[in-house]
Amino acid sequence: MNYSKSVDRLIFRQLRDWDVAGRNYAALADVTTRRIVLGESAVVLQFNPERRRSSAAAIDGKSLAGRKCFLCSENQPVKQKAVLWGDHYKIQVNPYPIFKRHLTIADLSHGPQRIADRVGDMLSLAKDLPDFVVFYNGPQCGASAPDHAHFQAGAKGELPLCDELSHATTQMLADGDEGFIGYVDTLGRSLFTIETSTQRAAERYALRLLDLMPVPDRSQEPMVNVLCWWDETDRIWHIVVFPRRKHRPACYGDGEGRLLLSPASTEMGGFWAIPEQKDFDSLTAGQIQALYDELCMSRQDLAPILTAFYRHWDYLQAI
Repeated sequence: MNYSKSVDRLIFRQLRDWDVAGRNYAALADVTTRRIVLGESAVVLQFNPERRRSSAAAIDGKSLAGRKCFLCSENQPVKQKAVLWGDHYKIQVNPYPIFKRHLTIADLSHGPQRIADRVGDMLSLAKDLPDFVVFYNGPQCGASAPDHAHFQAGAKGELPLCDELSHATTQMLADGDEGFIGYVDTLGRSLFTIETSTQRAAERYALRLLDLMPVPDRSQEPMVNVLCWWDETDRIWHIVVFPRRKHRPACYGDGEGRLLLSPASTEMGGFWAIPEQKDFDSLTAGQIQALYDELCMSRQDLAPILTAFYRHWDYLQAI
């Protein structure tokens, strides 16, 4: 099945037939943006009031239990349509977009957000949707529906980091015939980058990397955001893993001196959708850098992981 064409038709029809989606995507044409330089990197700020739905989402157990899941089909608007992908997922237009082409890809069944068993799915989705970057938000890393497994996808060209990565100074952790795993800390936040030519190697490398990361108490997985895309020209997968140490900043909240920001994969990728005008107008490079420093693991935090990865490489190559 040609999923690119099916998704193109879905987007066209949803913007034409579903008033909510049509109105919100039309509004993107008039959003205000500004660019902030952070050393060797840059971020784009977008003033987007609709982002409040995600940034202010209550994700504690009591709140989740008390609301209907908006990713379950029985709770969605009649006008919200889907393209089925494989046996377990539905691809839908995100009705509250930050990108001009913004998708939500949810499991057909209600179950918790977990990445380990879905890395292969993420890679296959990226290859079937070559015009998109697929991203994953961990349950404590920006996911507004941590009780329902899902990915999102945004059109390529929107996230500054995807272009910056090719020029970044990369510390090679492992380099083989099928690809490499590297570590980058010169773009304002720490990240691991994986490039491979085979899906088997991509999944294996990503899972080994996740295995080496710490799992917080009362959690089922490491705190991560993940980006993934397929390069049709070079025939390789790109995976970027951002190790997190905190969900929301200490300044999170409404009101004077507070920031209603719950950074997720898009912010890690350098695209910050800001729901409050005051924050959009006033945020500085220093504040953005301070947020990255607070939320993301540093080289010092990751030292045991880097050391462990070196020690595990021979084993990784053998399995």
